[in-house]
Amino acid sequence: MRWATADADDGGTLFGVDELFDHNRGTGRMSDLEFLHVTARRILNHIPGHHRAPAEWTINVYRGCSHACLYCYARPTHQYLGMNLGEDFDRRIVVKINAVERLRAELAEPRWQREPVAMGTNTDPYQRAEAKYRLTRGVLEALTDHATPFSILTKSPLVSRDLDVLTRAAAELPISVNFSVGTLDERVWRFAEPGTPHPRRRLDAMARLTDAGIRTGALIAPILPALSDSPVQLREVVDAVGAAGGRVLGLSALYLRPGVREHFLDALARFDPALHRDYLRRYASSAYAPRRYYDELHRRAGLDHISGPRRP
Repeated sequence: MRWATADADDGGTLFGVDELFDHNRGTGRMSDLEFLHVTARRILNHIPGHHRAPAEWTINVYRGCSHACLYCYARPTHQYLGMNLGEDFDRRIVVKINAVERLRAELAEPRWQREPVAMGTNTDPYQRAEAKYRLTRGVLEALTDHATPFSILTKSPLVSRDLDVLTRAAAELPISVNFSVGTLDERVWRFAEPGTPHPRRRLDAMARLTDAGIRTGALIAPILPALSDSPVQLREVVDAVGAAGGRVLGLSALYLRPGVREHFLDALARFDPALHRDYLRRYASSAYAPRRYYDELHRRAGLDHISGPRRP
C-alpha cells in the first residue's frame, strides 16, 4: 500500500491500522502515546494552489498530533487510516521513520528545483514525538544541505532546540520560523489546546530565535468567537508578538470542517452550554465565520493594514 495514497485528503478508510504499522508504545513522559511506525514512499508533498498552505511543497513527518487542539482541521485525516478523529488523533501518532533518508534522496534528484518547503501545514513538526524521534531536526539539516528554503509553523518552544541548524540555514537561505498563538487567555488556552505548551513559552522561543537573527512571525489563529476575540485579548497577543521581535502574519477565525465541527462543539457543550448554543447558530450553514467577522477581527486587533489569512 502506497503511503502517498494514505496521505491523500480524499476521505474513506483505506485499510485497517494493524495492516500498515509497527506499534511502539510511549514510555516515561510519553506513556500516554502510541507511536505507529511507517516507511514512507515520498516525503515531499506537492499541493499546488492549496489555499491553506504557505508553499506548494510541504513536509509532515508525523500524522496525528499530541497537542490535541480541539479545532484542528487535520483531524479527519486519521479516519482515512481506519482510526478516529478524537482520541486516536491525539494519542496514536504516525511516525514516518525513514523521513530523513527518504528526503535526502528526493532532494538529490536532478528535477528538484529547490523550491520553498513548508512544515507544520498538517500536524505540528515539534509535537512531543519530535523530542523522541528528532525527525524534524534531520529534515532541517537535509533541506539546509541541499540549499532549499523553508518555513516552519509550530506551537512548541522545542523548535529552539534546533537553533544551531536554524542559524546555519538562515545564513544561507530565506527561512522563517512562525508560531501559532491564538490567545494568551489561560482559560481559553487550557480548553482549546490542552496538549500544547503555554503560549507565552512560544513567545519566549520566538524572542530567542529573533535574537539569534532568525526571521520569526506569528499567526493569530484560530480566534474563537466570544472566547478570544475581544479587542483587549487580541491586542494583548499583537503586543506580545511585537515585544518578542516577531511579525504578525495575519489572523484567522475558527474553521469547523465536518467531523471537527462535531468534535469541537461536543467539548464546547461541556465547557459552556450557553456558548455552545451560540456556536450552533454561528456555524449553522458554513464551516467558516462570516467575512464581515474577519474584517471586524482585524479592526479589533488594530491590524486593518494586514492582508493576512481571512475567510477564503
